[in-house]
Amino acid sequence: MSVPPTPNTLRALPTEHRDRLMQLATEGSIPQGTRLFEEGGSADRFWIVRTGTIALDMRVPGRGAAVIETLGHNQLVGWSWLFHPHSWHLGGEALTPVRAYDFDASAVLAACGDDPERPVWQREHSLSEGLGRGPRPE
Repeated sequence: MSVPPTPNTLRALPTEHRDRLMQLATEGSIPQGTRLFEEGGSADRFWIVRTGTIALDMRVPGRGAAVIETLGHNQLVGWSWLFHPHSWHLGGEALTPVRAYDFDASAVLAACGDDPERPVWQREHSLSEGLGRGPRPE
């Protein structure tokens, strides 16, 4: 399935790389209150939010989860898949109903590895610089 690119979020990537990435996207809906990932879990996917809001949170002993940041329209959720050891540093929950592009990290990493013009050492830089404000722990 080919999904049209989201304005702003993917603009920094060259057209051929953006198109290739979006071929790996699936469109989905995430109900309000759904936990997308848990701190310490295996980071195996990421999302680009089309509509709605996702909270990034951190466990605080004796207090539950504290919201660190909220992400919304055109923002990338989930950088941890890109960096070893590929585990979530934060948790994530849909604060509202969310529509998002969903990406399987293994498929994206394989596509990056298959691109002779994109050496592995450039992968982290181009994705972190081109898909948003830069990597943040999740």
